[in-house]
Amino acid sequence: MQKILFATLFSFMLLFTITSQAEKRRVLFIGNSYIYVNDLPLTLQTLALSFGDSIEYESNAIGGATLQMHTTNATTIAKLLAPGWDYVIIQAQSQEPSFSPSQVSANTYPYAQILDSLAHAGNPCVETMFFMTWGRKNGDASNCAAYPPVCTFEGMQQRLRESYLEMTMMNNATCAPVGAAWKYLINNFSGINLYQADESHPSIHGTYLTACVFYSSIFHKESNGSPAWPIGILTWEGLTLQNAASRVVLDSLETWQQYGSIPSAKYTETHTGNTYNFTNASLRSTNYAWDFGDGSPINNATSPTHTYAASGTYTVKLKAMNTCGKYDIFLDTMYVNTFPNAVSSFETNDSFTSNYNNGYVHIFSSIQLQNIQVYNVQGALVKQGKLQDQKLYVGDLAKGMYFMQAHDGKRWLHSSLVVN
Repeated sequence: MQKILFATLFSFMLLFTITSQAEKRRVLFIGNSYIYVNDLPLTLQTLALSFGDSIEYESNAIGGATLQMHTTNATTIAKLLAPGWDYVIIQAQSQEPSFSPSQVSANTYPYAQILDSLAHAGNPCVETMFFMTWGRKNGDASNCAAYPPVCTFEGMQQRLRESYLEMTMMNNATCAPVGAAWKYLINNFSGINLYQADESHPSIHGTYLTACVFYSSIFHKESNGSPAWPIGILTWEGLTLQNAASRVVLDSLETWQQYGSIPSAKYTETHTGNTYNFTNASLRSTNYAWDFGDGSPINNATSPTHTYAASGTYTVKLKAMNTCGKYDIFLDTMYVNTFPNAVSSFETNDSFTSNYNNGYVHIFSSIQLQNIQVYNVQGALVKQGKLQDQKLYVGDLAKGMYFMQAHDGKRWLHSSLVVN
């Protein structure tokens, strides 16, 4: 009944971003009321659908259940042993990971390990994801006298963070940093109330923020830009919640996922002319697929070299996979020889940094730079002159991407510029 009623509360705007990157995940939730209040799994499923991705889920959420209780629950055990899960999300009772380190070590960690072992018995390739919950709005009053660190939200949240990250490390798992996102939002946008009146359970805003954290944690994508949030959340609130989740998860993704098995795709590159040397810097992966964006065949080398036949702008995609078929995708844009061939310094690694502000490009360099030239992406010279106080007026240029080179008296250095 709750799920049917809840589904009617969504503002289903039929604006879906369906792309070739659409993905599907099967997820099992194990926990308690922090999962079933406001129907977190359905909220996540709806959010994923708005991006063209899909979540199939089941859950066993029992009010007040501890990890120990789940280790003897027949439904929990049966669901954990069922094959086919991509992620098993494990949430402890809201207070138990915030207790003293010795108490958590004795009463929480052993049962987290049992649940993780059951999940891997059902599917060796499953990813356990621990659900870092949030501190109570004004701390845990019932345990404050016995353990003062939990007397405040900040103290309780710190203990939850420490314990969940330790569970992540001990079980070679990943973490969904929900509590960290709640802390970020409370510190920066206190006008959005994440709590119900009991100062523990999530409001609809709290559940939506939690769903956004899970979306970014599972798909490695921003939740920014989704048009789907529950009725009762204002537009600016929805966008703020999306941004907070994306920032906390993706700006520190390796902090939350360093102990698990999910690949992280990334690379660096150097080039001479139209020939690019790609150095693979991916983590937790064994197989690779490179798409250089120019119609050439997929390259499966670890660190390939590729020569572009023509100048232009190309999107390079690296897909890094592990032996279980889990993968991550990294995209980057290559501007291949989109400036005059005579400007050979653009083919070097000599560079300076710059910032555009109020119509001026401000140059930051350890050396005094003199003449500067600005080119558009078609290679046409659109601006040149002498720097005044290490800045040049470019406010008369159209919005877009540009390339710059400046002279230090001996050689040309280069940088990019975005006029907005």
